[in-house]
Amino acid sequence: MTKLNSYIMDAGTKKSTIVRKVIIGLMLGSVCLTAGCSKKDKDVDLTSYVEKIDPPDVLYNQALANLDAGRLSEAAKKFEAIDRQHPYTEWARKALVMGAFTNYRKGNYDEAVNMAKRYIGLYPTSEEAAYAYYIIGLSYFRQIPDITRDQKDTKRAIAAMQEVVDRYPNSEYVDDAKTKIRFGREQLAGKEMQIGRYYQERKQYLSAIKRYRTVVEEYSNTNQIEEALYRLTETNYALGLTSEAQTAAAVLGQNYPESKWYKDAYNLLQKGGVAPQENKGSWISRALNKTGLKKGS
Repeated sequence: MTKLNSYIMDAGTKKSTIVRKVIIGLMLGSVCLTAGCSKKDKDVDLTSYVEKIDPPDVLYNQALANLDAGRLSEAAKKFEAIDRQHPYTEWARKALVMGAFTNYRKGNYDEAVNMAKRYIGLYPTSEEAAYAYYIIGLSYFRQIPDITRDQKDTKRAIAAMQEVVDRYPNSEYVDDAKTKIRFGREQLAGKEMQIGRYYQERKQYLSAIKRYRTVVEEYSNTNQIEEALYRLTETNYALGLTSEAQTAAAVLGQNYPESKWYKDAYNLLQKGGVAPQENKGSWISRALNKTGLKKGS
């Protein structure tokens, strides 16, 4: 009985050993197969994602050719490839600013601004830094909405163009930058007038005066100044602030005697039995003396 039990145990042991070997073998085979599959998959992935590396000068010339032919998307890809494949080289520096310009031409203004800002961060003393600021200004300028909407892009355009004027006064972009700054300021002044008229129509005269005052103090060299002075005549007169109304009309007449706005202001006061007369202590006189509007400026 003991021998039989021993034999059974030995047999069981041998069987268990065999089973374990089979299981281990299957597991190893499975691992090998999986490893083989993984290796195969990796090989496929590597092959499919390998990027062709071209010399930077070749890529740059290809990008310029595409840009010249109007193939802006292809040009942008080539400039991006240079920046990615050959970072911190002279070719990458050129490609970055040209990539910003290409994206501007494509209407990808956010990307153009980001690339131009990155260029300025990496190469602040470069000759093309002025152009990078200019591209930023142009990108914001193209997004300026009508005066009924938020003017944040107008302010950004002015700020970027002012950087060109202040940092690079001899740059070829200065004249156009100044032109766009003037346009932007007209836009901001127009926005203030639009809001002021909104309040005035609802007889919220103090709120309206605040907006018109902003035009007088900050945008006196824009075309909005004539109407602003007339509206100040109207609103102050409506509040019973006759002296301020007279001052606004007087300053308007001194600087724009042929303006239709002055004629309207004069007639408004005349109906009330008063005439334009400047009060030297008025904030209107002080503001315009400070900005240089008066005396034919």
